[in-house]
Amino acid sequence: MNITRENIDALNAVVTVAIDKTDYQEKVEKVLTDYRKQANIPGFRKGHVPMGMVKKQYGKAVLVDEVNKLLQENLNKFLVEEKIDLLGNPLPKEQDDFNWDAEDFSFEFELGLAPEFDIDLKNKKAITQYNIVADDETINNQIENIRKQYGKISPAEEVTTETEITGVFKSVEKGIENTTTFSLDKIKGKRNSDKFLGAKVGDVLNLKTKNLFNEDHDLMSFLKVSHEDAQGLEIEVSFEITEVNTRELAEMNQEFFDKLFGPNAVSSEEELKDRLKEDAAKQFAQQADQRLLNDVTEYLVENTKFDLPQAFLEKWLRVAGENPLTEEEAKEEYQKAEKGLRYQLIEGKLLKDNDIQVQFEDLKAYAKDMVKAQMAQFGQTNPTDEELNGIVARVLSNQEEVKRLQEQLVSQKLLAFYKENVNLKVKELNYEAFVKEVYS
Repeated sequence: MNITRENIDALNAVVTVAIDKTDYQEKVEKVLTDYRKQANIPGFRKGHVPMGMVKKQYGKAVLVDEVNKLLQENLNKFLVEEKIDLLGNPLPKEQDDFNWDAEDFSFEFELGLAPEFDIDLKNKKAITQYNIVADDETINNQIENIRKQYGKISPAEEVTTETEITGVFKSVEKGIENTTTFSLDKIKGKRNSDKFLGAKVGDVLNLKTKNLFNEDHDLMSFLKVSHEDAQGLEIEVSFEITEVNTRELAEMNQEFFDKLFGPNAVSSEEELKDRLKEDAAKQFAQQADQRLLNDVTEYLVENTKFDLPQAFLEKWLRVAGENPLTEEEAKEEYQKAEKGLRYQLIEGKLLKDNDIQVQFEDLKAYAKDMVKAQMAQFGQTNPTDEELNGIVARVLSNQEEVKRLQEQLVSQKLLAFYKENVNLKVKELNYEAFVKEVYS
């Protein structure tokens, strides 16, 4: 057997696998001998069927099977030994004159090669690293919302500036149907709020999404649409009112504190504010980190230039899935996948060049912290090591869960790497200002 590689260009190559009779003959003869021992053919005793008849009936199928096994095994071995960094899988080239009746065979495979490139982490324009602070206004608003949540609800006759409105936003055009609750202070402008004032349960209001809410992110939340769909959304929606309620704020007493955090965990308004600030800081840090990760990813994809074997990848996409694609469908699929593929290559190079690895012990510790946090949410603040280790073992026995945790851990390690190596500027602001700046 002889395997050779011919580079077409920096991103494409052809591998030729030449197989002669001596490579497969012994294996084929062995399989046919075994077939002869087991064959049940009328007129012949088992194990005494003439070999010529066995070869006539099974010879071609066995030959094809054994040659294909030999081909795949040695092609894969060659690719590993030569350390060829592939995109997609090898594609067999069509050979119109191929003849299975020959004794020697030659197979050709097209390869799409991963590009070589450099990554510049010294960006001239600094990327913003947000530091979201829980200021007094944010904490006071949160306390008021919690007091509303735990307060006494009473039905109201009609919508006023003091009531909560529950209803269903609908748009057949955009496939929107979402039940939500909000107060009138969320609505932007007198013209819009006047449509709500005095309305009763069962009324249906026709509203325009443009400038409907004071905050753009409320459009995403109340209509349940993505950030992309919310941008510049100008459609008419209906809103059917299903409830109108007034809500009396819950009293700030020990019973209220206990409902929030358990018996005697918090015993004063000041302690409540300190606890909420602590929780908010953790939540805000996660959101700020995710934004930084997204922004650095966007920067790397936009500023790391390299070519891809597009024609090969489109051809590979046509045959890679369960259902073959047309040329046009493959082009569309490639356009959707290109950005993700570029970042996969960039991320892989960053991990390799900077020796960023996820060891099993890292994964185990990460899973343990995750389980402890989840248990704490349900009041189990002091689980034993035996309990934790048992749950972690079950989590890590699920391959899908392991993959998800690995991806999260890789993101964490990359985030720490970016904070050390990318040109960043820290911007401190409260949560409301963060949402306006990032999502408006």
